[in-house]
Amino acid sequence: MPTRRSPSRPPPGQPAPAAPGQPARRPGDGPERWVADAGDAAQAVLMIPADARRQRRFEVSCAMTVALREAQPGAWHELTVLAGGTQQWQRREPTRNPGAWDGLDYRFSCSVPVGQALRIVASVSTQGSRRRSLRVEADEI
Repeated sequence: MPTRRSPSRPPPGQPAPAAPGQPARRPGDGPERWVADAGDAAQAVLMIPADARRQRRFEVSCAMTVALREAQPGAWHELTVLAGGTQQWQRREPTRNPGAWDGLDYRFSCSVPVGQALRIVASVSTQGSRRRSLRVEADEI
């Protein structure tokens, strides 16, 4: 007589099915990589979804650039980074390099506990310069 298995349980040695809308992770799958490219928007939001099986650690990189058409006294740019609602970093710098670009970047590592998602928000403020690019990347380490 054949053995019957519940449709919700995989056969022994097979990975469990993923939640709807999520790819299945199998042993040997590569590390996760998440990217939010906001272009010239003032804010980029990167959501790293929860994983019900394991804690993960990510190296996060936030980078922004601004353009300055001509020398302008008092021009500045600022980058603020939040992770999980907590401010990680903020810096305001004078904008230099007329006719070219200037920018800021920040890198940090963070852990994402089992069953929790992580929301990373990078915000750009400027005066006298124009936003050019804003990008947030998270690589599992």
